[in-house]
Amino acid sequence: MATTYPYPIRPVSVAELPAFWAVGEQAFNSTWPTEEALAHEAKVFEPARSLAAFDGDQLVGTALAYTFGLTVPGGGVAAAGISWVSVLPTYRRRGILSALMRRQLDDISSGGEPVAALFASESAIYRRYGYGVASEQYSFCVRAGQRQLAGSNTDQAAAAGQADALTVRLAEPQAASGGLKTVYDNIRAARPGMVTRTEQWWEVLLADPSFIRDGYSPQRCVVAADASGARGYALYTGKPQWGDDSIPAHQLVIRELFAVDPAACAALWRNLLTRDLVSEVHARMRPVDDPLLYLLADRRDARPRASDGLWIRLVDLPAALAGRRYACPVDAVIEVTDHQLPANSGRWRLRAGGLAETEPPTCERTSAEADLTLGIAELGAAYLGGTRLGALAGAGLVAEHRPGALAAVSAALSWDPLPWSPMMF
Repeated sequence: MATTYPYPIRPVSVAELPAFWAVGEQAFNSTWPTEEALAHEAKVFEPARSLAAFDGDQLVGTALAYTFGLTVPGGGVAAAGISWVSVLPTYRRRGILSALMRRQLDDISSGGEPVAALFASESAIYRRYGYGVASEQYSFCVRAGQRQLAGSNTDQAAAAGQADALTVRLAEPQAASGGLKTVYDNIRAARPGMVTRTEQWWEVLLADPSFIRDGYSPQRCVVAADASGARGYALYTGKPQWGDDSIPAHQLVIRELFAVDPAACAALWRNLLTRDLVSEVHARMRPVDDPLLYLLADRRDARPRASDGLWIRLVDLPAALAGRRYACPVDAVIEVTDHQLPANSGRWRLRAGGLAETEPPTCERTSAEADLTLGIAELGAAYLGGTRLGALAGAGLVAEHRPGALAAVSAALSWDPLPWSPMMF
């Protein structure tokens, strides 16, 4: 029997994109110029994966999924990146959001992607739809006079044979895109939470339209490289500010910084933290295991501030759990509750041999007694290896039925490096 919704829901065509966009402009109080913003966003818009709720001819609610590959511990899975979720302010509290999220999950589950992911504009919304916080992120603010790096990292790297002929140079982002893509893909392959970038996504990232700058300079780039090519890069922008006393108080904002080895990482941070005239260096959406915290002589100088990062929703539970690897052997029965996608509910036996095992993990239905009980949102939170089940159990969200099972499953799910998603979508 088909699900009925209070307002008709369907995908939109490219011709309907302006009306689709207009709902988000109202919901998010957008200040971007409509035509320019539409042209920018249309490069990655996927009409077939859009959903809109209608009241007659009026478009009143939206949701969209992007097609990504998502890095998970030890591998990768196909994932739907959820975005553009909005409802007109005059249509709130009518069940439109819930209807859109239910329809979207049904569509994703029929399309073969075992995982959905999103960044939450309001963090109280998405747990009810089965999403859990799978990664955290830091914002840094390093002020002038507090940027001393610990020891001589470059000398240490050179001793390990890593810094030979390493240079740091300015580059035009578009012209350097080949090296940037190589570095990004190298990092992405090992870091859970990172998503693939198509040519269209790179075009959007590097386009740097003036309406998103908010008084800052055009996007700039610095590359750390050796004879073999780029080993790291940073994209950044700056805002010149002079106080009433004529003392420079410029701000530098790092949009992305990636490095494939410690020498390139130290070189990039050293270059950016020692810029003349700059009073504050800001970096958002950084991993909680960022090397900067250990490069600084005093990690407090980074002023790390934590927030939730990527939220994960398991759409096809057995495929998702079998699609990643595990830090140590595990053989446990988990009982899961999923009110939105009942096919995920029930008891599942998870078996994996750990990092040395050549056979892939398995996750199969079972009638055996459960070792752990948890909800689908809690399993999504732990999926990328950054959220520990023990912390969730302490909040009463995971129940242990066999002594030792909680620690064993939590250890198996954990991963190094910690999950991080540096690209908002």
